[in-house]
Amino acid sequence: MQICFITFRSVTPAQRAEQLLKRSGFSCALRRTPRWMERQGCSYGLQLPLAEVQRCVQLLKQGGISYRKVYLLGEKEQAEEMTL
Repeated sequence: MQICFITFRSVTPAQRAEQLLKRSGFSCALRRTPRWMERQGCSYGLQLPLAEVQRCVQLLKQGGISYRKVYLLGEKEQAEEMTL
């Protein structure tokens, strides 16, 4: 299964996003971003399956929850920024 990571500026919007997505039946986990991502100014994020990321991003937009970026996570801390 491929995993994505949606980043947020701080823990509060990440927690709001987690609550919204879980209430809507999506599977996600709140995580502190890896160190290499923190250099880009991202501190918290949600980890979720790639298959759900598009619908989750739409739900966040509808709910007025802003996020920073979406990454497709690879092996050995490799990530590719996604454009949705």
